[in-house]
Amino acid sequence: MHWSRAPVFGQMPARGVRSHTVTLVDNIVWLFGGWDGRTSWQEVFCFNTETMQWTYPKLGGDIPKPCRAHTATLVDRKIYMFGGGEQAEYYNDVYVLDTVMRQWHRPVFRETPEDNREVKYPPPRRSHTAVLYANRLWIFGGGTGTMPLNDLWALDLSGGLENLRWEQVETKGKKPRPRGYHTANLIGNVMVIIGGGDSKDIFSDIWCLNLDTLLWSVIRVGEYHQRLGHTATQVGSYLFIFGGHDGRLDYRQELHLFNLVSLQYEPRMIAGKPPVSRGYHAACLADSRVFIFGGFDGAETLEDVCILDLAGAAYLPQVTSFRIDV
Repeated sequence: MHWSRAPVFGQMPARGVRSHTVTLVDNIVWLFGGWDGRTSWQEVFCFNTETMQWTYPKLGGDIPKPCRAHTATLVDRKIYMFGGGEQAEYYNDVYVLDTVMRQWHRPVFRETPEDNREVKYPPPRRSHTAVLYANRLWIFGGGTGTMPLNDLWALDLSGGLENLRWEQVETKGKKPRPRGYHTANLIGNVMVIIGGGDSKDIFSDIWCLNLDTLLWSVIRVGEYHQRLGHTATQVGSYLFIFGGHDGRLDYRQELHLFNLVSLQYEPRMIAGKPPVSRGYHAACLADSRVFIFGGFDGAETLEDVCILDLAGAAYLPQVTSFRIDV
């Protein structure tokens, strides 16, 4: 594996960005929102992972407000955005970007007779996570500005954009502590939560939620790494965990590989010059390369794009050959 800096060009973001999202559709990364240290963005930029060119697409429809620390989840070539906020305002809105028609939509939630529930929608939040499973968008944790959260909500997508419906999901077993700026990855039918933090602590724990049985379990590992504002990218039977804050006033530049079969961290030698230490960046896997976008190094908001070349597809064939039993 080898680190390098992408030779980007084109109509790129004018400033660095953090707490943004990137979503890969074919070979195009769609970057939305984030914060540049002064204000949040509502712009969308596209990055071609083959040519390294940035473009600024023309979009129509109901454009979201400036936003950071939201989630963006791909569903059938549409990107579902949830939550986030700007300044002191926190959101619980859902916006959908159709990447084919290049149109934003803001779904209207219509109440039905069975909606006689005390709480019908998730509280506004930032720094939560989202995964897609069984035609539902599963939202975990985050923070409201006054308290961290460890609740679980599911957005039912089966009725299409005109019939979206929220449900608060009750889980079984001991829950993770409330947290934000953690990561969530869907591995089969299991949502894997790593790290994050609240107003006092930064966590090193790893939790699994079976989305069929709704039972939480914690993974015991041989080594622990406190991380907040990191990324966790699935590459075959590994999670590539990069950067983040370590709870000791330091942003990190290490890459940790978590083996999803042995459920333990593994050391790996990596060539090249690693990216500068950072957190609140975004990452995705495209064509046997992990791309890292922006972030914050403790002093400056970053605008670079870094590449971890996986030296062919050495890790990728394992992706269908394992499962997590919890």
